Amino acid sequence: MLTVTVNGKKREIESSVDTPLLYVLRNELGLTSPQFGCGLAQCGACSVLLDGKEIRACITPASAAAGKEITTLEGLPARWAKQQHLSASDAESTIHPVQQAWIEEQTPLCGFCQSGMMIKATELLEKTPNPTVPEIKAAFTTSGPSPHLCRCGSYSAIVDAVRLASTLMTKGGAK
Repeated sequence: MLTVTVNGKKREIESSVDTPLLYVLRNELGLTSPQFGCGLAQCGACSVLLDGKEIRACITPASAAAGKEITTLEGLPARWAKQQHLSASDAESTIHPVQQAWIEEQTPLCGFCQSGMMIKATELLEKTPNPTVPEIKAAFTTSGPSPHLCRCGSYSAIVDAVRLASTLMTKGGAK
């Protein structure tokens, strides 16, 4: 049995250690934000943070997550609350600025890729709090194993949402 920490909680998993992390998250732990897109780490729909770094869960074995912190879209509010040292009661009613920006900008069209996009945006903004547009575009196209793909083509809305999230994060949260 393998123990992993997902969204701040230690979880025992029964899956084989070579099971792709995506299947463990979705099928065993019931987290539905990481999506199965291509199964080859070429689209980004399955992205999660592993110790703060974006990885593609469809090709990452569960064993690679042992002893590390996995954050999915469901865990972004708690991650933000922890980073901001919010009280437990405040943490329950918070939303991550990246999620807030996605809502305010009405970013998703079909929404299939958006979990991975928000995970990538979170990684970027934690490393580069005020990225330029070229830095945002590079984060989504050349910084990972492959570009993040959006079949609907909402790329300009994604850039706008990242810029808004940067502003919100600088201010300490939602406006």
